[in-house]
Amino acid sequence: MPDFALFSPLSQQTTSIWLPMALFAFASSVTPGPNNIMLASSGLNHGFRRSVPHMLGISGGFMLMLVVVGLGLGMLFQAWPALYDWLKIASAAYLLYLAWRIASAGPVTGEGQTSRPLSFMQAALFQWVNPKAWTMALGVVAVYMPQTDFLANLLIGALLCGLVNLPSISIWTLFGVALRRCLRQPGAVRAFNIGMALLLLASLYPMLR
Repeated sequence: MPDFALFSPLSQQTTSIWLPMALFAFASSVTPGPNNIMLASSGLNHGFRRSVPHMLGISGGFMLMLVVVGLGLGMLFQAWPALYDWLKIASAAYLLYLAWRIASAGPVTGEGQTSRPLSFMQAALFQWVNPKAWTMALGVVAVYMPQTDFLANLLIGALLCGLVNLPSISIWTLFGVALRRCLRQPGAVRAFNIGMALLLLASLYPMLR
């Protein structure tokens, strides 16, 4: 059973997990996935400043997910596998909606633009239907969380993953912002958005196998 003592001193053995965990969080956060695809599109269509709540929502939502999974939600999926199947269906449906939203986004400039970036809450809630976020959270808890000082390590690990995640995903927003200088024509912007939507749909493939 995990030791949930919060204030017990952390051993040198447990503190040695932070660097490997940080490397895992960086590699998982910076590689392509639904979050980063949406951030690239948001950077292009809305700019960096307006995309900040989206980025903060991703990091904050993942930190909360990691704590909840560590506290036992993962065991529910083992006890009731059907819950995970329902999660996959909900994830697929929401990703289809987001792909449509990206593909139909308006041009970078223009009086009639009606599209808006995701809010903090929308981005945070999206993590619960993001298959990559689930994979990351389950991986952190299963591989890097020691059984001793479990709660303290879980909270520290969640904070560490959030601190690593935020600058990692911001790279994709900056990538989208940089493309604004190149993609000035509405047709080019639309082509980019459609391409991002198709990549988002492609991220469904691991769930459907």
